[in-house]
Amino acid sequence: MTSRTIVWFRDDLRIGDNPALHEAVQRGEPIVAVFVLDEHTPGIRPLGAASRWWLHHSLSALASALSELGITLILRRGAAGEVIRQLVAETDADAIYWNRRYALPDRDIDAQLKSELRDAGLEVRSFGANLLFEPWTVRTGSGTPYGVFTPFWKACMALPEPREPLPAPTDARGARPGVDSDDLRDWRLLPTQPDWAAGLRENWEPGEAPAHARLEAFLADDLPDYAAERDRPDRAVTSRLSPHLRWGEISPHELWHQTRARHAEGQHAAAAQKFLAEVGWREFAWHILFHFPELATKNWRSEFDAFPWPRLNPARLEAWQHGRTGVALVDAGMRELWHTGTMHNRVRMVTASFLTKNLMIDWRKGEQWFWDTLVDADAASNPFSWQWVAGSGADAAPYFRIFNPELQAAKFDPDGTYVHRWAPEYAGDAPVPIVDLKATRDAALAAYETVKNAR
Repeated sequence: MTSRTIVWFRDDLRIGDNPALHEAVQRGEPIVAVFVLDEHTPGIRPLGAASRWWLHHSLSALASALSELGITLILRRGAAGEVIRQLVAETDADAIYWNRRYALPDRDIDAQLKSELRDAGLEVRSFGANLLFEPWTVRTGSGTPYGVFTPFWKACMALPEPREPLPAPTDARGARPGVDSDDLRDWRLLPTQPDWAAGLRENWEPGEAPAHARLEAFLADDLPDYAAERDRPDRAVTSRLSPHLRWGEISPHELWHQTRARHAEGQHAAAAQKFLAEVGWREFAWHILFHFPELATKNWRSEFDAFPWPRLNPARLEAWQHGRTGVALVDAGMRELWHTGTMHNRVRMVTASFLTKNLMIDWRKGEQWFWDTLVDADAASNPFSWQWVAGSGADAAPYFRIFNPELQAAKFDPDGTYVHRWAPEYAGDAPVPIVDLKATRDAALAAYETVKNAR
């Protein structure tokens, strides 16, 4: 009987620099490629609506790329462990390869499968693909995880250079289609009633090829201004690569080496270093999640468990969600998010600060909303960033650092270009804010005294 290798795609929806696929091709046996939509395993967080839209189109692009190699992408839905076991039985595969995941529920699934399938005689191999540095390799001198970014990144830079990207295969042996696959349309990942995704379609093109085109455009056109203007939401100088990274349509190794190849030296070297440090910030978020798996639900700093969040005011939460707070920069940011599935990072910090400190709404409510509406929401960066702003997280901004949205707008959107694009009514008689910024700032600082006393 012909041997077969299963390649299990997860958050690595690409054929270039994909170690699992690369090694499967090198093995020389027919390949069965599979993606499992797991919304059933306990602990797995169901995808938000914007992420589901992106996943549909990313899987379609991946299926096309694999088809050109002669490989059919099998789609299955269900508890991943059960689905993979069944697929092994159906295909008589004698090997399965995948790239590693780092959230605890995913790691538990992978560890159990690896043990069971190896006991059954299969070759099971996992690979590092989606982080530059494996979380367990970066430790303090005392052997503990890092909790502050600067020494974390310094330690990363002392490690060997991240590996070179692997080339995309040009030829492969696909197993003859002999097993059932779901129809992607039947997964109903796209919104239909109503179809609210027009803004996503206008602003994004998921897939590996668009990801590389975006990186090339960024390195050629935008990187020179990145260090100086990355905090300006009225300027288009950010990379816009975060959703492509989230879904693994491009790898951090490709970002790292292409950036260094183009700008390691010369007049734009400092901008390149700043950009790569932001890639490092993503690494830090995954480092924290790996060592603190409950990042989306529990305060990283346990003293914040004593914070006296008031009873939820649903009207204020809804006003924030839909950009009707009467605060220009906040409303502009929330409407950008609703329309495009993303938001400029500076404005993300401002809107998060306003929710947690001016509206005094628990950061978890904001994290859940961003999880549902961001195309780049991932298990690490989303809760990590929310806890950073709230003051409860690793390397957190001090709680008393409360972003004043009016001062932030004056500094980073001085001509009102960003605000007028997303909230044009502020060009005239501005709406009345739903809260007084100074009074709510004072109330937030008073509430923080409870946390200080709990230390």
